[in-house]
Amino acid sequence: RTADPIAPPRNSSGQPLRGVDLFVRRIRRYIASGLLVWVPVGATIAVVAFLIDLMDRLLFLIPPAYRPEALLGFRIPGLGAVLALVVVILTGMLVANLIGRRMVNSYEALVARIPLVRNVYGAVKRFTELVLSDSSESFKKVLLIQYPRKGVYSLCFQTSEHPPEPEARTGREMTTVFLPTTPNPTSGFMLVVPAEDVQELDMSVEEALKMIISLGVGVPEWHPVHPADGRPANERPANDRAANGRSGNGGSGTDRTGK
Repeated sequence: RTADPIAPPRNSSGQPLRGVDLFVRRIRRYIASGLLVWVPVGATIAVVAFLIDLMDRLLFLIPPAYRPEALLGFRIPGLGAVLALVVVILTGMLVANLIGRRMVNSYEALVARIPLVRNVYGAVKRFTELVLSDSSESFKKVLLIQYPRKGVYSLCFQTSEHPPEPEARTGREMTTVFLPTTPNPTSGFMLVVPAEDVQELDMSVEEALKMIISLGVGVPEWHPVHPADGRPANERPANDRAANGRSGNGGSGTDRTGK
């Protein structure tokens, strides 16, 4: 028996809510709906304001006499972000030539002599190169592995392929992956898994990160590509989709993913 869509809400004993109970139930629903609107807005404003305030501290690079407070008499929010962008662009232009690279090499040689600093600097630099380098395949693929046990799947990112020693000791083709935690994807686990146990997904790294941060709520859309013409299923003509559906139900062996 289907429920009446316009039936009033009921309590735990099955009796319709009336009077104060019905009013309280509606107020709770309105509060929840309002929080769903304002909590993301407030969090976004807080994070953006924090980042702008953090980058505005770069204004100490400008002499006090030439800062906006001294010239205009008031503070300009976000000017530090513009200055940070300019500094990054100028730094990139500098290290792109021979003189800039020599300066960076000299600086890194100096940092390498400091016991604790060299470990932190080296680890951060290698991680940055892996993430931002266009030539590297690290963090470019979203993978699906069975973790923490067989039958339970987790999203992860490929960091490298064919690690020499693990492959030599196991005699199998291996893949190194990073398994992030949720809702904080900056922490996680590094795993070396057999290549045959890894499934590459079609979703982008950005879509996977959104799914991880949202605790699985923000699931990206996926349209499987049909092997006949290489087009997603939702872009094929309606009569073709209907024909495929009939043939699939008739025992042709074609599964729902088109593979």
